[in-house]
Order: sequence, then C-alpha cells, then structure tokens
Amino acid sequence: MSLKALFEPDSIAVVGASRTEGKVGHSILKNLTEYDFKGMLVPVNPSASELLGLPCFASLAEYGKPIDLVVIALPKEQVIAVIDECAKVKAKAVIVTAIGFREAGPEGVVLEQELLERCRRHQMRLLGPNCLGLINTAHNMNCSFTGVHPMRGNISLFSQSGALCSVMMDIAADHHLGLAKVISIGNKADIAAADILSYLADDPETKVIVGYLEDIATGKDFVKAAEEASSQKPVIILKSGTTQAGLKAASSHTGVLATGDTAYGAAFKRSGVVRADSFEALFDSASALSMQPLPNGENVLIITNAGGPGILAADAVENAGMKVVELGSDTAAKLSQNLAYQVSNSSPIDILGDAAPERYAAAIKAAQSDPAVDSILVILSPQAMTKPAETAKVIATSLDVSKPVVATFMGGSSLLPARHELAAAGLPDYETPERAVSALKGMLSYANWKKRPPRTVTRFRVNRRRVERILYRRQRTGLLQLGEVKGKAILGAYGFKVPEGTLASSAEEAREIAERLGFPVAMKIVSPDIIHKSDLGGVFLNVANGESAEDTYELMNLKIRKKVPEARIEGVYVEKMVTKGLEVIIGMKRDPQFGPMLMFGLGGIFVEVMKDVTFYLAPITEQEAIQMLKSTKSYQMLQGRRGESGVDLIAIASGLQRISQLTTDFPQILELDINPFIVGEYGAEPVVADVRMTLAPLVEGE
Repeated sequence: MSLKALFEPDSIAVVGASRTEGKVGHSILKNLTEYDFKGMLVPVNPSASELLGLPCFASLAEYGKPIDLVVIALPKEQVIAVIDECAKVKAKAVIVTAIGFREAGPEGVVLEQELLERCRRHQMRLLGPNCLGLINTAHNMNCSFTGVHPMRGNISLFSQSGALCSVMMDIAADHHLGLAKVISIGNKADIAAADILSYLADDPETKVIVGYLEDIATGKDFVKAAEEASSQKPVIILKSGTTQAGLKAASSHTGVLATGDTAYGAAFKRSGVVRADSFEALFDSASALSMQPLPNGENVLIITNAGGPGILAADAVENAGMKVVELGSDTAAKLSQNLAYQVSNSSPIDILGDAAPERYAAAIKAAQSDPAVDSILVILSPQAMTKPAETAKVIATSLDVSKPVVATFMGGSSLLPARHELAAAGLPDYETPERAVSALKGMLSYANWKKRPPRTVTRFRVNRRRVERILYRRQRTGLLQLGEVKGKAILGAYGFKVPEGTLASSAEEAREIAERLGFPVAMKIVSPDIIHKSDLGGVFLNVANGESAEDTYELMNLKIRKKVPEARIEGVYVEKMVTKGLEVIIGMKRDPQFGPMLMFGLGGIFVEVMKDVTFYLAPITEQEAIQMLKSTKSYQMLQGRRGESGVDLIAIASGLQRISQLTTDFPQILELDINPFIVGEYGAEPVVADVRMTLAPLVEGE
C-alpha cells in the first residue's frame, strides 16, 4: 500500500489532542499549526470544544468525514478501539505514539500484534508504535511532538529511536543542514526501514538519506530496498545494537569469525549503503554527499597554510586507503607564476602561514584544473595574518563543482563567522583533518559502488539431485554435522576437485586402499561426534607405505577412543595426498536475517591470529568474488611477491561462486568450511583438502 497518505495527507486528525502544555497530543497539534500545515486539521478530545483556535470533536465518528491520516496520542490501552473508528472515516494511515508495546515485554508483543492485525484488516498503514511521528518540510507538516522545526532542505532522516531522532535534528541544525523528511519509525510494527527507503528513493525532495537503526528484522527486504535507493541517491546509516547471539554454537572458522555485526556490514556493502561509525560521522558524510559532487578516484590533494595540519591530513588519507596526490609539474609552475614564488608540486601544498585569501583561491583553481586530482582538502589554521571569514568567501567563489572540495578550518570561536560563510556556500567544513578525510572516504566508497558493473550471477552445471539425497538422509537421521566424506561428496557434485579417497573400516583395508591410491596418502578419522579431528590426533599426513598405513589406522583409533571414548567411529578416510600450494579458507555462515554470508581468508596465522577475512552476501558475482580477495590485507600474497608467482585468483573466485550457488540452493546448510582449499598457479585446479558442514534439523512434515 502507498505511503502517500502518511507523507502528504490532505487531512489530519489528532486523537488525544490536549489543552495541557507538554502533553504529546498538545505538542503534535501545536507543531502542525505552527508549521502552517495547509490541509484540514481535526483535533479529537471529548472534553474540549476548541483547541488552538480549531473546532474540536468528541470522536472521529462525530467529525464523520474522510480523514487521510490519524495520529493517536493516547495510552496503549485505548489505541485498539480507535483503530476501528479510523476505519469508519476511511483513514489510510495512522501514527501511534504510545509506548508499552513490543519493547515492554510479552504482553506488549501480543498487543502490538493485535494493533498490526487491525490496521491490516482495515488496509491502513501504521507508523510506530512507540514513535515520535514524522515531518515533511515540503508539505509544511510537522506531525511530531519534537521541539524542533527543521529548515527545509534535501536530506531525509529516519530513526528507530525517537530520542535519537530529536538528536539527529539538532545535529543537522548545528551543521546548517536543511531537511526534507524526518521519520521516527519506532517499533516498526508495519512500516520499517525498507518501506522508508523505497519511498525516499523516489522522493524528489530527498537528495541524501540518513538513518539510525538498532536491528533489521527482514534482511532480504532491506537489502533490496537499500540497493534500489542507493542506485538513485546516497544512503548513510548508523547501526547500533550488534549482538553475539548464536555464536556459542558455531563450529566452523567461518561461524566463529562471523560476529553479530558481520552480516550488517556485508548487507551494507552489497547494497551500497555508506556506513557511519558514529553520529559525528553520520552527519559528516551527509554534509559532503549533499553539498559536493562525487569523486572520480582516490587521489586527494591537500592545500594548507601550516605544515602540522597538512601532515595530519596526509596520514589520514593514507590510513583511509586513499592516495595523497601531487600537482602536475605544469600545474605547479602555473601556480608559482600566480603566487610570485616557487611552489613545490608535492602534497600537501603548503601556501605558508601568511596566506591571503587570494592565495587559497589560486591553489584551489590550479587543483581543480589538474586531471590527476580527484578531490581537494583545504586546511586553514588561524594565525596572526589569517583572515578566515574573507578566505571562506573567496574559496566559495573559486569552486567550479568539477570535483569535491571539503574544508578543515581548525580552531574555535574565532572561526565561527568563517564556518557560517562555508555553510552558506555549500562547502562542508570539519574541525579536524581526520573527519574531513573520513567524509571523503565515504564519498569514494559510494562513488565506486555506483560505478560497479551490472550484477550477473553465474549458474554452474551441478548434480543437485545427489546433494539432495545426501542432505535428506543426514537430516532424517539427525546427524547434522557433516564431516569430510559426505562433505567432499557434496562439493564434488558442485564441481569442486576432491582428492581420490575411500573409507576404511579395518587396518588391512586401509593398507589396500593406500596401495591402490599410491603413496603418500593422508589418513583421517571419520566420526559424526568429532569436529576438530586434528586437535585429537585424528589426522596423519604423508603416510609412506603399507605397513605405516596399518599402524596409523590402529594408532589413530587408539588415541581417539582414549580421548573421546563416547565418540562413534565410522572408520578412517584414506586419500591421495594433495599437491602443495597456498592454503586458503572459503566458507559460509547463514545469517537468520540476511541469509548465506560467504567468507574468504588465507589459512594459518592469517585466520587464526590476524583474523584477516572478508564476508559477502550470497548470491555473488565473479567481480564481487574478486573484490573479496582484494579486500584482505594478505591480497599481495595471492598476487605473488619477491619473485614468487601468484595463485589463480579466478579459480578461487570460482570456488566462492560455487559455494554461493550451493548454499543458495540448499538453505538447510547452516555453516560450511573448506579448510584448507589448496590453490596453485594460474591454470592449476584448486583442491579441497578438508571440509565440514552443519545442517539445520529436519522440520516436521518435510
């Protein structure tokens, strides 16, 4: 159902409108009148005949005419009855401000569910409950009980927290940012973040979307809506309330490394959301993205009137993964002529402590004309000869909007006039170089996402039926931990290369298998009760002859039965030793909200100690798989260094795509680890050395 009646109503009724200052119903009605709402306002209060100069009605039924939007400012016990009255006046949307619903415990959950069912029955959209309301500046509508009347602008805010919604408006005002829409979504019983994103994506008044979220209940809906919105305008979100729930049961490296926040990071990455790590960063990014064009690349030129701040900025640029760029020699020569003294082309460009406003203007114009420069950071520190306000005015007139320019006017109260000049000119200003660079990094991240190629997910030819049979049998028997034998059978059906091997049930059989395969061989215990078999002495490598194979079988069983006497031993898996190569890990952890998250990392210390891994939501494209590899700190080792040849990156990317297809095809796979995945030089097919999986229990009736 459309949200037009919520954001652009022709008529609004406030049920619970009050004569008492400070009451929610009074504040909402007062805000609507003071903000000069042009439509029909209908206060509803059985104890009043007039409120704030408006005729008041005892009930919606007494008013009797159709109403687009009804705001219910009553205690939770009275809300349900009013919903039925809303239906009689053909209301299309309702806002419920009351607390005491889902956030209050089990009884509140039941009450909220009844509220939602009533609204759906009457085909009404519901904002809240437990919300502050909403504001649409273009519609002259402040339908909230906040004490702020934001100025009109092009940034729209939404927040799960009503209190933080007010904070966000205060910060926006402090940053001189005008707002288009402000939405407090509260408990999100009906209208959630995905609905808001879909509406704001098509809203002509909104240029940038800013949000605060504590949780996302319907992850796939959110990703779809956020991706569609990001394709049209920047979306910046601050996410709090991460959790470690569910990690205690994780048995794979992927499961252990996938923290509660990992899924949100992967979802934001996939959908193009610029993630803020603080309220400060939220509005730093909003300022830059609402005022400046996107950068074409990662090269940042720094212009400063002091060496120290320039060094701080250069450090921040490098730490953010961008590059400090130099002026081209021709550009530097022209700038030197304009300034009548020699200017080094090295960055930061130091225009000296006595820099007059015109010197800043010349440097900015030179930087804007240099094709090697993608974005510009202008730093001013107040010195005896500095004229901050005049400099801000001159800088503003020097901008040609060809590339983003951000400012850092470092200092306190003496710079307030200059800050006002910068804000009026649409030039974002930050108190420190680090904040300015963080904003540029967010802009670059979004610009790169916008330039991504179209998403084309490859579907490989696989033996899906074989996997169906294996998984169903294991689920039916309740053996939900799949070890190497079944795991490799599944991966083989999905096109992975697995070493030749057979399960042995006696020492003699182990010898026969080993001699048939050819030495050396690897021997591994097989038990549904043992996950980390190497920790218990359940793995032997490079077994060199038949006698050793028999001895290894006996020794392995002896060790395991002593350490884990209750374990069920199915036998020992004997397989051909894998050719040496680089060991990597690829895996999957299924998130309850967002579905399968793919993981990649190098083996050994890189995963165990450094935790140098990256995650991405399935399904995944080849380009996204390659990007996963590039986003690890150990990527240089994959490429090859110090004369060593690199590994076949396309082969690793193919493995990630096949895992993506497998885990998308079979939602009953909860965790999967291929560890190690042995990769070699270009053209060498990677080999699965070991694998384990965790399945969901079989649901009754399946």
